[in-house]
Amino acid sequence: MSASATQTRGCAEDSGKAALVVVNSVVFRSSGQNLTTPGTVIEMLSRIGEPVLLGLAALAVRGRVKR
Repeated sequence: MSASATQTRGCAEDSGKAALVVVNSVVFRSSGQNLTTPGTVIEMLSRIGEPVLLGLAALAVRGRVKR
């Protein structure tokens, strides 16, 4: 393998980890626990999904009350 092929592969792996770190630090509050990559993704998805579900529940209640 050439040196450039090794650097490209390492760069792609690092950029994925870097993106997770940036999203976790900018958008979400960190839980303070050292999680694996899948654990971090699940935590992010749950932090997005919970407010969405609460909003949908509020719309469902509003729809029932309006009738």
